[in-house]
Amino acid sequence: MIRRFPAFRAIVTREVLRFVHQRERFLAALVRPLVWLLVFAAGFRAALGLSIIPPYETYITYETYITPGLCGMILLFNGMQTSLSLVYDREMGSMRLLLTAPLPRWFLLFSKLCGATFIGILQCYAFLVIAGLFGIDHPPLGYLTILPALILAGLMLGALGLAISSFIKQLENFAGVMNFVIFPMFFLSSALYPLWKMKESSELLYWICAVNPFTHAVELIRFALYVNLSPIALLWTLVAGGLFTALALWGYDPARGMIRKRG
Repeated sequence: MIRRFPAFRAIVTREVLRFVHQRERFLAALVRPLVWLLVFAAGFRAALGLSIIPPYETYITYETYITPGLCGMILLFNGMQTSLSLVYDREMGSMRLLLTAPLPRWFLLFSKLCGATFIGILQCYAFLVIAGLFGIDHPPLGYLTILPALILAGLMLGALGLAISSFIKQLENFAGVMNFVIFPMFFLSSALYPLWKMKESSELLYWICAVNPFTHAVELIRFALYVNLSPIALLWTLVAGGLFTALALWGYDPARGMIRKRG
């Protein structure tokens, strides 16, 4: 494993440098959640009253409630951005060179996944700092305890992006597939409203939200931000991450690619 570290560092560094050179990507990653936080939340504050639910011990503002969900939004869009970059690299031929390196394919994909997750975590912390400047405070220790939750959620959503990229063959098809994945996952979750409110309006939508992996990623972040743990959210995030990773490895399996070409 130590001998593979230079390759791991090179792949992660490449992802970070690509992100640094794309300043618009960083700004876009912050603009999306800030628009929800500063614009939409102002309109929804009066319409969506919130009761005291775990992990909160008192009544909170709507802006405070959606902050963990917006961190999840950042990780979700970052995972899809990674998927886009993989499709682009495949069309340009650089992905083929990477996957033909004398290293296990799972290691190459894991390195790519770690690089994307690291970038997503940086974006989340930048967003939390800006949110703090607008008066949305959280427990000081929560900024530390949220890190493992961001890592697990980022890996899970990044693995989803890897799995999707293995089935998208042309860059032109990316936008449609992303809209089919991102918006249902985001809006059918607890990112913007608690599940009990969804249950009041529709039992079916409640159960869809309850089994949505993104819901549990958001709840894992929410509880961690308040120095707490949701065992159910942790379990679902780990299970979903494992399933998405297995699907990505299957999608990038060279033997499967040979069979498809022959067919």
